[in-house]
This record gives sequence, C-alpha cells and structure tokens, in this order.
Amino acid sequence: MPQLANLRQLATRQLAHLALAAAVVAMICAPDLALAQTSPFMTGASSLQTNILAWLTPVAIILVMVLGGMAMANRMSWGWCIGAILGIAIGFGAPQIVTWVRGMFGV
Repeated sequence: MPQLANLRQLATRQLAHLALAAAVVAMICAPDLALAQTSPFMTGASSLQTNILAWLTPVAIILVMVLGGMAMANRMSWGWCIGAILGIAIGFGAPQIVTWVRGMFGV
C-alpha cells in the first residue's frame, strides 16, 4: 500500500508540472493571440480614405470644369493644368501608389 501512495504522489506532481508548463505556454502565446485581431487604426484609416475620396470627387469635377472655362477664355497657365492633373492622379491613385511603394520595400 505505501508504494501505491508514493506512485499517486509522483503522478500528482507530474500532473502539476504539466499543468504549470501548459500555463506558461498559454501566457507566452497570449500576446500573439491578442495582436492577431484587426487594428482599429486600419479601420480608421480606411474610413478616412473613403471620406477623402467622397469629398475629392466633386472637387475634382469642379476643378476640371473651371480649368476648361479658363482655357476657353485663354486665361490659364498650363502649369496649373499639369498641376491639377497630377493632383487628381495622386488623389485617386493613392491606394495603388501606397501598394506599389510597400511592394518595393517588401512590407
């Protein structure tokens, strides 16, 4: 009988060590699980981008109309026209430009 009690104590100790090891592994992996969620900053950035594009669309249309009117009246510098074209291209092409730059740096 005493050998059976010693065997039970040994099994209990081994089980306690196993539970402690499992708890340590769980605590080490917990930050990785917490960081696996979606970032609220990316959600905010996507919302900001959507809002900027919503505002930029009518502004770009009005800008092209004004530039057309100025060109018809011969009151326009072509530098303004090129600047407007580049600004519109950068404004609407920003997501593709960011993807291209991130691809260049492997991010």
